[in-house]
Amino acid sequence: MVIHAKGGEADVKLYEDRIEIILADKGPGIKNIDEAMQEGFSTASDTIRSLGFGAGMGLPNMKRYSDSMQIDTEVGVGTTVTMVINLA
Repeated sequence: MVIHAKGGEADVKLYEDRIEIILADKGPGIKNIDEAMQEGFSTASDTIRSLGFGAGMGLPNMKRYSDSMQIDTEVGVGTTVTMVINLA
């Protein structure tokens, strides 16, 4: 959200058995989710990379460290990522 959409909203819901994290933006959307989920794939500019970001590990790491993850995206409209981390 910081690099590609220039911001968005994060909603964190705490339950006894899980944490739900919902990240929503009105950025450019993701053209190809399968490609974006490949480790090392990035569309970050050279400027962003020079700041230490854009290594292509954002979405893959989010999926790796959550118990479930769903991506809803539409090009030109935005992206919502919903992650669940089970506590039990």
